[in-house]
Amino acid sequence: MCSQLGMKTLDDDLLRRIVEALERLAPPIGAAPDLNAADAFVWHPATGALQPVPKVSRVELALLQGIEQQKQILLENTRRFARGLPANNAMLWGARGMGKSSLVKAVHAAVNTEQAGALALIEIHREDIRTLPDLLNLLRPQPRRALILCDDLSFEREDADYKALKSVLDGGIEGRPDNVLFYATSNRRHLMPRDMIDNERATAISPGEATEEKVSLSDRFGLWLGFHNGTQEQFFAMVEGYAAAFALPVTTEALRAAAVEWSVTRGGRSGRVAWQFIQDFAGRLGVALTGR
Repeated sequence: MCSQLGMKTLDDDLLRRIVEALERLAPPIGAAPDLNAADAFVWHPATGALQPVPKVSRVELALLQGIEQQKQILLENTRRFARGLPANNAMLWGARGMGKSSLVKAVHAAVNTEQAGALALIEIHREDIRTLPDLLNLLRPQPRRALILCDDLSFEREDADYKALKSVLDGGIEGRPDNVLFYATSNRRHLMPRDMIDNERATAISPGEATEEKVSLSDRFGLWLGFHNGTQEQFFAMVEGYAAAFALPVTTEALRAAAVEWSVTRGGRSGRVAWQFIQDFAGRLGVALTGR
């Protein structure tokens, strides 16, 4: 009997030490974040923490060419949100490399310049969308307003995370926090491939309802901003804007000729291609691109 009691005490002591060791290893989850620690953060759901980003990789708003209407709409929406006025969640969709995520970061910086420290920018990775409700609960009591950005958002077949996003956009029983706005970028207008929607239509008992369930996700964004492949003139405006901003010693004719050659080799005239061209061209000229 004594032997059994001794073994039980030993087992209890071992279990206690294991639990204490695990508690020491595990970081605290759900601790109140300090949104004044930086202007931008990355959400890490495993630890429930917001990692500050000391310097955001971004382009100045004035350098984003060929998307004037999208710039104005998103800027005004974000300004209203920063002032505590009603504003919409936004989805920026369309062609690759046309400045969707760059626009969000540039607008955030522009609004913070106008209203110092008004907004925190928080990036959530696509694979962490299911934890978005946890992030909202963390931000709900915060006095500072926050923009949540999910870059390159899309859903594949058998992916049920879109239901969590729908619930968040609808607000759920608590409603979306007044101090949070959600911006997403995607190459897909409806955030999911066409064959996924078609498959739902073909296999569902009520095909119309199944299709509506999928497509209605994008309808929950108050703003839809489309981005399309750039024209030749828009591409010239992009590279000329960069060349002027960085004071590249080149004539307009020479710059355009080199830009056309570059765009032909790359098979596109997007904002990303324009920036890649400027990096290459500046390197050939021996000019360092500073201030970005």
